[in-house]
Amino acid sequence: MYQLSQTISVHSSHPFAMAAIFQTLLPICSSSSSRQTPWNTPSRPISDSMASLPISHLYRQQGQTAVSVAFNPSGNFDLPLYDDEEDTSKVEPPMPPSEGRFEIVIDNDVIRSLDLTPFHTVTGITNPSSAKPKEYLERTIGFTINYTREDPRDPRELSEFPDIRLWFLRLDAAYPWLPVLLDWRAGELARYAAMLVPHQMNMRMGVVFNPEALELFVMQKVFVVYLWLKQHNIPKPRLKTSDMARMLGFGIGDELYDLIDKHPISTSSKHKA
Repeated sequence: MYQLSQTISVHSSHPFAMAAIFQTLLPICSSSSSRQTPWNTPSRPISDSMASLPISHLYRQQGQTAVSVAFNPSGNFDLPLYDDEEDTSKVEPPMPPSEGRFEIVIDNDVIRSLDLTPFHTVTGITNPSSAKPKEYLERTIGFTINYTREDPRDPRELSEFPDIRLWFLRLDAAYPWLPVLLDWRAGELARYAAMLVPHQMNMRMGVVFNPEALELFVMQKVFVVYLWLKQHNIPKPRLKTSDMARMLGFGIGDELYDLIDKHPISTSSKHKA
């Protein structure tokens, strides 16, 4: 009944080294030997409720949406640590960061003060209107998180620390189109999503996102990124936006872009960020 979507591998480097495999999983059957996540029984995903609209090319398979991440996941799991069935897919070694990318280095002080200065200094982007997509799309952007745990034995991953997530939330609020500029092949899009979207950890699958939360996140970014790329006359904005969504397991059809173009929103605003 269901078919697995195309598997796309991307990776990251220290200190959040990851080899992420984006895929849409088959529905998980409940049994006495495996536990569902608390949010694994959605009443109606938004893609299902949109079926009556001419946006049928927004799609994802039913079930959990997972990103398998190889950054030594351990402890603090609400999901089973191990699955009954042996995982036949092997996570490949992490790919290095793209050469010449903009590298944002943040530490405890920067994170806890919600200071975006490292981002501004490295990229030269000091306000949303100053960013010109072309150079950043070519070089991409990545993050090095030098975070010292108060307790060295704390088993949580970086995406599970509230103060780190809050820093990324502020960054995303200031520059909501940033995901399209990230170093996708090195896993930066997966890590960025993990900072903003509710998820749980599993020893085999790594990060397992709340499927409806991820769907809402992806759709919001599609609206923002597509408009932003069009404003800056980037060639094939639909393709670039769809590629971003596809990296997180979602397909976006032309019907949606047609509707956006048919009912444009004025980009001028009297309110300053």
